[in-house]
Amino acid sequence: MVFRFLLLSDEVDDFKREIQIDADATFADLQKAIISSVDYKEGEIASFFVCSEDWEKELEITAVEMDTSSDIDSYVMGDTVLGDLLEDERQKLLYIFDFMTERGFFMELREIIPGKNLEEAVCSISKGTPPVQFVDFNELDTKVKSSAYETGENFYGDEDFSIDELDSEGFDGLDVPSSGAEEDLF
Repeated sequence: MVFRFLLLSDEVDDFKREIQIDADATFADLQKAIISSVDYKEGEIASFFVCSEDWEKELEITAVEMDTSSDIDSYVMGDTVLGDLLEDERQKLLYIFDFMTERGFFMELREIIPGKNLEEAVCSISKGTPPVQFVDFNELDTKVKSSAYETGENFYGDEDFSIDELDSEGFDGLDVPSSGAEEDLF
């Protein structure tokens, strides 16, 4: 039996990958096929999540054994066969490839093809450029800082606001009564 997965990204509109893989393959085999199809660096921390219809994470399949309590089932990519957890067409999955920012691919099991086997996974459709594997935090930090201090025309809802109204010495001229207690502190 063969599974046909569709991968999409919320970062790149025209990105699309279709992976066909045998149902007896492991999640590690699926990860390898995904990484190969988008030309990402191997060996990075990643996880699959089996999701509900509304994309809520229900079950995690990790790259390595995680320290979990015995009450929770632990699934490892190399030991978990796709067909053991996936049974229905339209099953939704997330593949998180960048844990620092929780970026990943939205996946759907589009078709289950009975009576067919594949020795190796195949990327049958490859459209668009994938998102970068990792975000450059220096570049991201610069964008956040530059937008954090912007003062537009409607600064704090006051269309008549002028940056010149701010006194360079602070709040001089505001007739705030002084109790003298502040002077004792310094």
